[in-house]
Amino acid sequence: MTSFRLIGPGRAGRSLAIALSNAGWGLAGALGRQDDLRSAAQGVDALVIATPDGGVAPVSASVEPSPTTVVLHLAGSLGLDVLAPHPRRASVHPLVALPEPRSGAARLLAGGFFAVAGDPLALDLVAALGGQPLTVPDEARPAYHAAACLAANHVVALLGQVERVAATAGVPLAAFVALARGAVDDVAAVGPALALTGPVARGDRVTVERHRAVLDPAERPAYDALVELAERLVQERNAPERGEEAAPVADRPSDERAATVGAAPSTPTSVFEKDPAACR
Repeated sequence: MTSFRLIGPGRAGRSLAIALSNAGWGLAGALGRQDDLRSAAQGVDALVIATPDGGVAPVSASVEPSPTTVVLHLAGSLGLDVLAPHPRRASVHPLVALPEPRSGAARLLAGGFFAVAGDPLALDLVAALGGQPLTVPDEARPAYHAAACLAANHVVALLGQVERVAATAGVPLAAFVALARGAVDDVAAVGPALALTGPVARGDRVTVERHRAVLDPAERPAYDALVELAERLVQERNAPERGEEAAPVADRPSDERAATVGAAPSTPTSVFEKDPAACR
């Protein structure tokens, strides 16, 4: 049986502890900020540091190294250098949202992805959980973690905006959750560019301006930024059809702009002409 000790019994740490225990690993205790950590690496196969990112390096430095123990962290944005001076180092970042320990443990055992680096024990840990390893080198960690935050944290923040805007129409957030799930399923099936629907995909500038007119000014910057991202997807979708990168509508001849902006919904081939009054 592989034994492990945990430092940082928060949501992520407890989720992993439950999942690994259910997978047959032996938990040798959990330590918090009030505990003496000097001997934490002694007598176990793995020491898991599950603190917030900023705490990984100081916690690691407070633990006396063991030549046989793998010290690993769960921070998605950090490399292995923060685990110096431990001779055996690893990182395992679950690409899973862990809102609370019981549901988090279930998600960790559901066959998801884990970013791994360092000692091969990281692969053993992922295999024990039935997960899929992603090898992410240290220099790519910040970009990987930024993508993870966009996929989870920022989607939640966006749904917070959905809730606020929907409330002005007297409609609850629950009415839009299935719509959001369906859109994510479409992305999984065909990719973002082909999954895009709505006024930007149709080249329907009038509807976009109607939206902007009723939005609270505080909500417009996020809406406008997402319109820009949707325009990029339209360009990606159109580029293969043209054999080259699609030009923004404003850069096309006037007759092509008119035909594009007035295109039927069944032929979503345009982005919006830019001017000071248009969505940015």
